[in-house]
Amino acid sequence: MLKRHIQSDIQTYLQHFPSLLITGARQVGKSTLALNLGIDNYVTLDDIATYQSAKNDPKGFIKSLSTPVIIDEVQRAPEIFISIKEAIDQDRSPGRFVLTGSSNLQGFRNLSDSLAGRIGIVDLYGLSLSEIYQSDLSLIDALFSADELKQPAVTDVTENILKGGFPEIQTLPNAKTRLLWFTSYIRTYIERDLHDISTIRNLDNFMRLYLALALRSGNLLNKADIGRDCQTDSKSLDNYLSILNNTYQVRLLKPYFNNELKRLVKMPKVYMLDSGILCHLLKITDLTELATSAGKGLIYETFVLSELVKAISYAEKPVDISFYRTSDGKEVDFILDNGHSLVIIEVKAAHSVTAADFKHLRYFIDAHSKPVQRAIVLYAGERILPFGEHDGVALLAVPLGFLAGSQ
Repeated sequence: MLKRHIQSDIQTYLQHFPSLLITGARQVGKSTLALNLGIDNYVTLDDIATYQSAKNDPKGFIKSLSTPVIIDEVQRAPEIFISIKEAIDQDRSPGRFVLTGSSNLQGFRNLSDSLAGRIGIVDLYGLSLSEIYQSDLSLIDALFSADELKQPAVTDVTENILKGGFPEIQTLPNAKTRLLWFTSYIRTYIERDLHDISTIRNLDNFMRLYLALALRSGNLLNKADIGRDCQTDSKSLDNYLSILNNTYQVRLLKPYFNNELKRLVKMPKVYMLDSGILCHLLKITDLTELATSAGKGLIYETFVLSELVKAISYAEKPVDISFYRTSDGKEVDFILDNGHSLVIIEVKAAHSVTAADFKHLRYFIDAHSKPVQRAIVLYAGERILPFGEHDGVALLAVPLGFLAGSQ
């Protein structure tokens, strides 16, 4: 099993909380991670008899388990949370229950906040580049560090963009096999996860929305346009978006707001959370198709968003991520904010960078008083290149390969 950066956080949770929830999209490695925690007792709600017991007698089901125990696929029977709470109130020993689920807590139906203070929650995403290449890079911590960024060890990440971050996809030998895997994944997601956590009355409309969001990944979320194109009313659209967000298929990115700047666009952006799924939905199956795609820039931007979201989940300190865009089109793809300073990032699919590529980063620095730690253009080249300073902020062109770790 590849080492996951989140493992140290999981061990900390197990030492302090009586229960732990590892949540994330289907097939990102939740069960594998849980099964490597050294816990012998394991049950899965994928087993029909186990599922029926948990649904029909949740209290008796939890009492029947020897702890510590792993309970896999808990989104299938959210009724057991109340019984877990009762068991914990009788014995608050740390590390008793390790739960995995394919939806975040907001996505579980009829789930109260009864486990507040009793449960640690870990969001697990697909493999990051640094996990695929097994480097020890903590991307967010490195970006906010005062240390100089090191030259990357990886020079080309286009294959990684095409594959995305699902662990199993990394081992598949060719485009045809990956096509079959992604097709099966989407079908399983619809048949299993959506059935477990939601009631969707019109599956055709839902799938139209799923594809429409892929086509718009990296763009502003205009609900009126999407609703019209997908023939979906606003209430259903909000419900579908909530489901896709709660099951880790999409991420809505809020705009950066600063009281000094009154001309910001307030509409969020929408991103697919896995570039492999995105390429599949866009029918991009090989490197040539990726290189010639009209949406290449937004695919690269989606890939970077995914890497940043993954890195934030295990960063040393909490970081907010947003985008910046004024009504007259000045835009910065990503703003990272640790509460004290900012890292601002533009993404380019090109193999070279010019000084003009930093113009919106320079505008942001001029317009905003909060300290900017770094202003970066991520690009498809091979070396970190300096582009001088602006108001004391270093301007750097940084290869996408930096996300995989340094030399």
